Amino acid sequence: MIIAVDGPAASGKGTLAAGLARHYGLPHLDTGLLYRAVGLAVAGKVDQPDFEPAAIATAQALDAAHLENIAALTAADTGVLASKVAVIAGVRAALFDFQRSFATRPGGAVLDGRDIGTKICPDADVKLFIQADSKARMERRARQLEARGEVVDRYALFHQIEERDARDMLNPHGGFYQAADAHLLDTTQMGIEAALRAAIAIVDKVMALKAGGHEPS
Repeated sequence: MIIAVDGPAASGKGTLAAGLARHYGLPHLDTGLLYRAVGLAVAGKVDQPDFEPAAIATAQALDAAHLENIAALTAADTGVLASKVAVIAGVRAALFDFQRSFATRPGGAVLDGRDIGTKICPDADVKLFIQADSKARMERRARQLEARGEVVDRYALFHQIEERDARDMLNPHGGFYQAADAHLLDTTQMGIEAALRAAIAIVDKVMALKAGGHEPS
């Protein structure tokens, strides 16, 4: 079973995807970390002419070791860098096989990102699109950063989130939109436990219908 979980930053998609993976006993890949790792590696070249080729070379050489520094990868500034490398066609092409190989392993997997249901796994068994309003997402990310001891400028963080949404949606090489067969889950007013229960209910319903049975009660 392949489960694709898409949505904007701080919508809760990563936490939900991890919860779904635990619930169904499947491996989980946060594909956003791949782009964040590439962005972080070429941060010093953002305004230089070799930014794109450097990003592509980094993406082509990416391995698990690049994903170990979770604190640096999940920083707000790294999210901005991720969206800058994600608009580079060569970066997306280099990371496609990495993601696709993970998704098609025996038994399936859960992947979360921005284009899993539209580009990476259009054949996923279940697709979820997680959303929440910008203010709620800003507050979630702020609390996450503050829990790590970081000082947060909420005004700046709110605008970072809005700018990243716009950049991702306008990405000519991306697929950041709700797939026609994806199930929308708005988590604005939900705690994580309620959101996870709702996500599990969606997956169970879809898989039951695909098996030719009745919807779970």
